[in-house]
Amino acid sequence: MIKLLIVDDDLPLCDFLRMFFSRKDYQVFTAIDGKQALSIVKEKQPNIILLDIRMPGLSGIEVLQKIKEIDKGAKVIMMTAVDETMVVELAMNYGATDYITKPFSLEYLEKDVFLKVLKQLIR
Repeated sequence: MIKLLIVDDDLPLCDFLRMFFSRKDYQVFTAIDGKQALSIVKEKQPNIILLDIRMPGLSGIEVLQKIKEIDKGAKVIMMTAVDETMVVELAMNYGATDYITKPFSLEYLEKDVFLKVLKQLIR
């Protein structure tokens, strides 16, 4: 079973994504801040992490850096509400697997983004 961690301070979005992917047979964990996310990464070792860039406390970039210290091979997909080219480039330089701009369709996320990441996991 694929383990997915969703990290976003938007609780309704976390709940919506959790319900959607749980129905697709993913084991889903959610975190509303970076500290909680890092704890879950250490304990549950998720296969895929959806990580918001803009969060209170630790930013998504800071969380990404710490995740990569814990697990260099972690597959992290950054989420951003605005197209922030410089921040996205920074995230990719720190090891993000991909990024998506909100709002996004669940079909796009599942079929295009996740499929690419899942193929990497199989290798």
